[in-house]
Amino acid sequence: MTETGTAEPWSAARVADILVSAERTRQPRTSLQAEWPDLDLDVAYAAQDIALADRRARGEVVTGVKLGLTSRAKQQQMGVDEPSVAWLTDAMALPAGLAVPREKLIHPRAEPEIAFVLGRRLEGPGVTAAQALSAVDHVVGALEIIDSRYSGFKFTLADAVADNNSSGVYLTGPVSRRVEELNLALEACLLEVDGHVVDTATGAAVLGHPAEALAFAANTLAARGHALEAGWIVLTGGMTDAVPVYPGARVAAHFTSLGSISVSGG
Repeated sequence: MTETGTAEPWSAARVADILVSAERTRQPRTSLQAEWPDLDLDVAYAAQDIALADRRARGEVVTGVKLGLTSRAKQQQMGVDEPSVAWLTDAMALPAGLAVPREKLIHPRAEPEIAFVLGRRLEGPGVTAAQALSAVDHVVGALEIIDSRYSGFKFTLADAVADNNSSGVYLTGPVSRRVEELNLALEACLLEVDGHVVDTATGAAVLGHPAEALAFAANTLAARGHALEAGWIVLTGGMTDAVPVYPGARVAAHFTSLGSISVSGG
């Protein structure tokens, strides 16, 4: 897809086209909702799905979902009271040992997350946190490198949803644990940049418990006619604020029970 002319009427397809073009050209832009006030969450999710179809046409495979705005602090900052859901594909998984692919990103930022890998299909509506956890095969730590298509990471909730929750790349840690081996609300993480601790948090920062984020994802997708599939990974949202990843920097996340993950800024 390529960005269309300004005379074209606004639609979910046009929003998707603009954002896909911004990602491909690495040219950030200003808020779409500022230009089109009728950009609401329904339209934004439709745009997200259209962009996913474009990824699939390029050979990418859906491998899971990612949540955004799962911390109460970020919700208050954005003036919203619920998180959002976006897609993950195989092209977003960064193999261990590789640097952040700066040539593909605009202004990457890193945030540590607790991630679930599903052992069975999880379908809403009405999924509770306990039911969601029963579908989990194992838990891993993750480091997500987000990348907004908006200048300065300035956007509304609808803007962010249309932009697939600022998706970039992510990597997971070498340690996996069963749910029953962990206290997920108390699982702590230190975020380091070049050996200096810049933030700390526990799993409770994610909606009080990461399982709440998993349940939210299942129920939100159900309203759109989707389910979480066996084998998918679910990134439950940033435990801390995201930090910029500068060239040459080394970013690391150290979890209590889920090991450590590090990546070079490239």
